Amino acid sequence: MIYKEYGKTGKMVSAVGFGGMRFDLSKSNEENAELLIYASSKGINYFDTAPTYCENRSEDIYGIAFKNMPNNFYVSTKGMPTRFDTKEKAKDAVKRSLEKLGVDKIHFYHIWCLRKMEHYELAMKPRGQYEGLLECKEEGLIEHIVFSSHQPGHEIKKILDEGKMEGVLLGVNILNFPYRWDGVVSAYNSGYGVVAMNPLAGGAIPKYEKELSFIGSNGETPTEAALRFTIASKQITVTLNGFSTKDQIDMACRIADEATTFNDKDLERIQKRLGENMNAVCTGCGYCWDCPKEIPVPAYMQFYNEKQMFGKSDEKMIKDIKREHEWGLLVGRKASAKDCIRCGKCEEACTQHLPIIERLKEIDKWEQKNSKL
Repeated sequence: MIYKEYGKTGKMVSAVGFGGMRFDLSKSNEENAELLIYASSKGINYFDTAPTYCENRSEDIYGIAFKNMPNNFYVSTKGMPTRFDTKEKAKDAVKRSLEKLGVDKIHFYHIWCLRKMEHYELAMKPRGQYEGLLECKEEGLIEHIVFSSHQPGHEIKKILDEGKMEGVLLGVNILNFPYRWDGVVSAYNSGYGVVAMNPLAGGAIPKYEKELSFIGSNGETPTEAALRFTIASKQITVTLNGFSTKDQIDMACRIADEATTFNDKDLERIQKRLGENMNAVCTGCGYCWDCPKEIPVPAYMQFYNEKQMFGKSDEKMIKDIKREHEWGLLVGRKASAKDCIRCGKCEEACTQHLPIIERLKEIDKWEQKNSKL
């Protein structure tokens, strides 16, 4: 395992981190906790979660695992400024997480899911979330205040330049790096910890390995290449992986042991093959699930990725949506794209700032034409 210093904190963290968003919820908390214990035995010492991950079970799973692990790990969790908008709420959130996690302190606490500067400003207002976190830090409940961002690079740089944070968690992978790398480089050059989420583009890379075969080299799969890209990068401190099997842990740890960085020639070759559409791919975070009409927006956006990423024609998408209705992402849907009332709630929640309403309109046309086939 590779270990890197997290910014200027002095903490040496594993280049592979365990992201607690992809547990198999058909299994018990105790069964899922075994994965964390196994990851720890493989040298992973950075464990990231959040209160609402996995139907509010993730922190509980971590708490079970931590009781059965050597005390040489670092724990990271989060709180949204839109939900914890006073220092009192922020402190209560930290204490609830501590209780669930079963630890005395949280090493890295994220101001979570900043999608625009207004969210950061809300966190920083007098008697707001940041003040509450500072008090928690003074009381020894947390060690480092960091943030999770889905903003463009120049906004990330603006937040870092204010000097209130010690690190950043952001979505970067081998598909979108041409459009996110400025934020990564800015953070790294300024001495901050940089944690990469969605290294496999929300599962899109494993799903489309045939189409993305150009990513790999020397016989490696696109999935292996994508993990190597972030794990071996000197600019990225930790690459979070949402593990659901031991085999996945083994693969990530093997890549960390063997990882070699992509050289400029590799990156130039890949960048030439990537269209600008790669920056507009849904990562599957699921924040847009809360639709007032119960439209399965994340499922629709994952399906739309096939057009966005691989240039599928409308004719192909019309045919393929039948597959999703009967066998795939859209089985059991309570509402369809045509039911969108354009309230904008999904777009407000979208971490990628995607034009979801326009995409639903397009999908509605595909569904209507498919019904006539």
